[in-house]
Amino acid sequence: MTINDALHRLLLDNLTTATLLLNSQLCLEYMNPAAEMLLAVSGQRSHGQFISDLFTESPEALSSLRQAVEQAHPFNKREAVLTSVTGQTLTVDYAVTPLFSKGETLLLLEVHPRDRLLRITKEEAQLSKQETTKLLVRGLAHEIKNPLGGIRGAAQLLSRELPNEELKDYTNVIIEEADRLRNLVDRMLGSNKLPSLAMTNVHEVLERVANLIEAEAQGSITLVRDYDPSIPDLLIDREQMIQAVLNIVRNAMQAIAGQKHDMGLGRISLRTRTLRQFTIGHTRHRLVVKVEIIDNGPGIPPELQETIFYPMVSGRADGTGLGLAITQNIISQHQGLIECESHPGHTVFSIFLPLEQGAPTP
Repeated sequence: MTINDALHRLLLDNLTTATLLLNSQLCLEYMNPAAEMLLAVSGQRSHGQFISDLFTESPEALSSLRQAVEQAHPFNKREAVLTSVTGQTLTVDYAVTPLFSKGETLLLLEVHPRDRLLRITKEEAQLSKQETTKLLVRGLAHEIKNPLGGIRGAAQLLSRELPNEELKDYTNVIIEEADRLRNLVDRMLGSNKLPSLAMTNVHEVLERVANLIEAEAQGSITLVRDYDPSIPDLLIDREQMIQAVLNIVRNAMQAIAGQKHDMGLGRISLRTRTLRQFTIGHTRHRLVVKVEIIDNGPGIPPELQETIFYPMVSGRADGTGLGLAITQNIISQHQGLIECESHPGHTVFSIFLPLEQGAPTP
């Protein structure tokens, strides 16, 4: 390999655009790491495989590729739906450019995932809503706590003036309810202190949560661990992260407990993976840890899926609606992201945490 060839290979390997090179028989000659990540396949193992063994689209798309080879005709396609070998559906734009090399027509495919752009747009809207909600909650909390203090103080003064001890039961009710409402408002606001960051293994956090849930469930659910042992330690607040994950897993356990399982026990899976070149907000991170909490419960009602991270929103009659709001606040303080996808029988909460972190945001 010449110096120029090595430089060209280095450039292709570091492109964030998924790039594939096919020979005239539409078999893979080269795939860069971005394409490996997008299609969830190994370029080395896939070398020489037919394009349909990497992903499938439609017979018409395959005919277009063959025509591009025969006629040396470049073309673009928008919002194509590809199905990877793992069964994942991807919405992409791609460009096909014929190249001539050593008497053979090769095809260069540049694939731009639309799902990622849609996800980033959705994520930015979610972060914007979160900030708006924080401002609303803080303003509302201020307006609630001020009169609460007056009500509580007046009840205490009234209690001292009452001649009959039995009448103090009523003032005690006022004081206790004022305290309960104040505690509820404090929980809505969440903690104001910065996370106490230390290098922590994320699996230590998940194992702590798993042990707590197994003790609470007492064999009523199956807990599955699917860990990537190569994930390095993260700079996180261990106790806060345990609380964040525990809120999600406990919600899953309670959802499963509320339905009957005809196909055996309810199941909760804890899965960890790493992602390369992942965008959170406006920042692209070289490596991100993805923690997934997956359950086979009844799913989240569609009308709640857009608002489940808002305070006071709950799918249970006895729920406070604060657990997921607190979880989102903790993840945000760690410069991370939390997402949810749900349909009956399959709910996935995904937590994304960057491996390289700066100072946490208060």
